[in-house]
Amino acid sequence: MTALAGPSADAFWAQSLRRWNAVCWVLFAAMAVGLAAMDRPGGSRYWALALLGSVVLCYALLDRFPGNPVVRPHVYLSVLVLALGGLAYLRSSYAALFMVTLPHYWMFGRTPRASMGFLGLATAATLAGSWSRQGWSLEFFSETLVSTLIVVAVGVLIGLWAHSVVAQSTERARLIVELERTQAELSEAHQRQGAADERERMARDIHDTLAQGFASIVVLAEAARAQLASDPARSAQQLRSIESTARENLAEARELVGSAQQRDGAAAGSVARTLRRILDRFAEDTGLTVGADLADVVCDQQTRIALLRCTQESLANVRKHARASTVGVILARRPYGVELEVTDDGTGFVPEESAGFGLDGMRKRLAELGGRLTVTSSVGDGTRILAMIPLETSGEARDKRHEGTG
Repeated sequence: MTALAGPSADAFWAQSLRRWNAVCWVLFAAMAVGLAAMDRPGGSRYWALALLGSVVLCYALLDRFPGNPVVRPHVYLSVLVLALGGLAYLRSSYAALFMVTLPHYWMFGRTPRASMGFLGLATAATLAGSWSRQGWSLEFFSETLVSTLIVVAVGVLIGLWAHSVVAQSTERARLIVELERTQAELSEAHQRQGAADERERMARDIHDTLAQGFASIVVLAEAARAQLASDPARSAQQLRSIESTARENLAEARELVGSAQQRDGAAAGSVARTLRRILDRFAEDTGLTVGADLADVVCDQQTRIALLRCTQESLANVRKHARASTVGVILARRPYGVELEVTDDGTGFVPEESAGFGLDGMRKRLAELGGRLTVTSSVGDGTRILAMIPLETSGEARDKRHEGTG
């Protein structure tokens, strides 16, 4: 067995020592009275009292001044071993002292190896002292040897059991500390991940709403300034579009700051009507031909927001990059889910070389709902954006699932 260490072991032995102190002082006093009352020739009574006194003095110093540099625990145990041998030689209450101090080997030895070593020395000193007085007599074998070995055996078993209990308690305390530390680290990691996810969500929402609105305002403002002298009516219409877009952006900003659960244009109702308004505004602002086939799909809040954001991002890409003349939008309900298709006849691009935030944001938004984004394009052949969200994420499918389990 290895040495016990840590707060649990220290607390155990400190508490045990405090409880045993009171018993020890009473027993020491009883032994002193007994030795003083005996009448032995040759002054053996005084030698016995001196040996007992040395043990009591060392024990008192160690108990009252545990940090003193002279009487350390192993010094006290060494004095105890010598006193037991001397009392056994004098035949003066050595057995009583042995039993009274038996727990001290485990309290002050601190490790099983040291405790067993001092206990073995005490046993050997006791038997040697008794043998010096009695020799190889029947009394030595029948009384001294047998009784001493029995007492030592019981002490060893009790001491090993106590150390086993302390070892288990120390290990349990260590595991609890590690578990608490791991839980704290896991909680901190979850908080960091949650904050990162929230920042990413906010960045995606800002990009899909405010950034697109501001880009639209910039384009409309440039067009209105260019046509201010040649076509005032057209410029006035564009200014009205700028005002309307700015109001919508202001509403979106308020919702983002307030962490509103529902976004403008994604409230309960038909997502087709919301997309129709977006397409009408897009056609008015850009002058492009917009064709739409929008099924009256009823879906849940998250799906509506995803369809809305994907449409806005696709149209923003058409406005900024495609140089297209025609845009087509199809919203359809399929057996496996909801599909949104946005096509244009613009210049196209190479999807593998795209490093923009918009497409990546759409992919992540759809992935959160179990969906996927497919981008098909090549230079000069236009672009096709296909967003698919599984049927299980729609409100109607969820209602059917609840009815099936109800």
